Amino acid sequence: MNNPGKSSNQSAPASTATHPVDRVPPAGKLTLLSIQHVLAFYAGAVIVPLLIASSLKLDPATTIHLINADLLTCGLATLIQSVGITKYIGVRLPVIQGVTTTAVAPIIAIGLAATDGRGGVAGLPAIYGSIIVAGLFTFFAAPFFAKLLRFFPSVVTGTVLLVMGTSLLAVSANDFINYADGVPNPRDLAYGFGTLVAIVLVQRFFKGFVGTIAVLIGLVGGTAVAYILGDVNPDKVAAIGTSAPVGITTPFYFGIPVFTFTGIVSMIIVMIITMVETTGDVFATGEIVGKRISKNSITAAIRADGLSTLLGGVLNSFPYTMFAQNVGLVRMTGVKSRWVATGAGALMIVLGLVPKAGAVVNTIPSPVLGGASLMLFANVAWVGLQTIAKADMRDGRNAVIVTTSLGLAMLVTFKPEVAQVFPSWAQVFFSAGMVVGSICAIVLNILFFHIGSSAQRSAESEAIAMAGGQPVSLAEVNAMSRERFIEVFGSLFNQQKWPLEVAWEQRPFDSVAALRLAVQSAVLMAQPGQQHRLVADYPSMYELVTAEDTQAAAISSDSGSLALQSATAQEMEQLKQISEQYLAKFGMPYVARLVPHDSIRGIIDTGARRLSNSEQQEQLVALTEVVEIANERLDILLRDANPIRREWQVD
Repeated sequence: MNNPGKSSNQSAPASTATHPVDRVPPAGKLTLLSIQHVLAFYAGAVIVPLLIASSLKLDPATTIHLINADLLTCGLATLIQSVGITKYIGVRLPVIQGVTTTAVAPIIAIGLAATDGRGGVAGLPAIYGSIIVAGLFTFFAAPFFAKLLRFFPSVVTGTVLLVMGTSLLAVSANDFINYADGVPNPRDLAYGFGTLVAIVLVQRFFKGFVGTIAVLIGLVGGTAVAYILGDVNPDKVAAIGTSAPVGITTPFYFGIPVFTFTGIVSMIIVMIITMVETTGDVFATGEIVGKRISKNSITAAIRADGLSTLLGGVLNSFPYTMFAQNVGLVRMTGVKSRWVATGAGALMIVLGLVPKAGAVVNTIPSPVLGGASLMLFANVAWVGLQTIAKADMRDGRNAVIVTTSLGLAMLVTFKPEVAQVFPSWAQVFFSAGMVVGSICAIVLNILFFHIGSSAQRSAESEAIAMAGGQPVSLAEVNAMSRERFIEVFGSLFNQQKWPLEVAWEQRPFDSVAALRLAVQSAVLMAQPGQQHRLVADYPSMYELVTAEDTQAAAISSDSGSLALQSATAQEMEQLKQISEQYLAKFGMPYVARLVPHDSIRGIIDTGARRLSNSEQQEQLVALTEVVEIANERLDILLRDANPIRREWQVD
């Protein structure tokens, strides 16, 4: 949208600040921050191939090959997600891709079924055939799944994150606590608590860059102490010297894929669940880094999951999703750059190609990993709580959604054997607490808010604006005085408020669309003199793009992008001349609504084209632009007042 107030002309163009997500840290910091992400993700990444190899009775050489293939594909998947392939694949956020633990049980079942329970390498082709089909399904189903985002308001996405973080704490506990003679090993507890305390102290007493690498300091420090005291596994240390210097997987290393119906169905179910997890992670990351998430964002993220899973099937790895512990790391460190995730992806590729590097990372003792991951997973739960807080918790239905989902998630986390009561095909839905909790939150939200009379009541009470920090419903808008109405919706226009006075006369509004139509009609049906004063109330495009930095926040509320970083001095001079010629010809500023990915060149070309219009035609064009600016501002009001709208509305 255009700037809410007039800007002063500047002698030189100001640069639009780059969003923190797109900023590239200096090389040294980038490297250390990327290493921290790799260390945070490593244990969760390698545990899946280790579990599968153990259950399928694979030999050590095959197990090492699976780990290397997993790390290599993790790196490629992270690059796809953080860098992106065109604007349609990859969410371009600081996220790390790893193998989803939801797939472990189905993968083992497929491998055993293909070998009549014997296990071994012979079952791998059936596993990879199912993964390839599931990846293709996910890729092509992404846009259809994104259309369902209205079923994922703050109360649902927040609950998914909450149960995800709390359920994963069990993984941390298993690393944190090891038993000796039936009781927790005191030495391991010391390493776990020591790592946790070190991370907390670094964050408490150090600011800036040192504070952001608290987890890395904790992991390296804990491992160093364990090595000095002789508590690092000697076999893991020896493996550093015996590992091959270079190792690479090749497509279909274990044979041509085999496609089985039951295997494909079970893996598709896994990927549907993964789509829900990815949606929650994307919303969480967007919340942390300050980027609004839309349907297009979710579609791009899920497509990347599908493509990565397809690559996993080809490159002898497994299904992929975003790693929650790394989302927690972003939350904890405040480092928002997606290029840190990209650097981590590159390091993962190196780890996948250099077994010795992986062997070094593999020496980190499990209690040290447990101490670090405990804080990371708890941060995921904290983000979930923050997201839930955006919902109206005065509504008892939201409380039921959160408490029931959390309770069932904890039940399955504490008693995973509950899944054995169900048929084998259904056990995937009850295999993990986060799966049960996520499904419960989605189903209860649909039951309470999208079925029957309760859905109608929700629509009538839906917040459409904020007044004094409180949401305002359509019914409350209809009961407002003229002065109150102008106060609440005053941001739709700059100084001229008469369109709101005219729109107020059209009450009552039976929908937001009726309110929008009343505002539009007020502008388009006004007297020419009023219309001219309204357009003149806006800054010209040259004034807008040369606004001072103090006005950047107001400009950035628009969905458009000025791309000033690529503007040349010649282009800025051309824009200045066109704005002056426009004012001289029409007696009003050159006003236009910014749209996504606008460039200076596009603004110049549009202005040159509009200069050829007649005065009557351009009056209508300029009014239309003002109406579009008001529409954009109304959309922002709606998003700010209603988290559901903010989350699923398309850019």
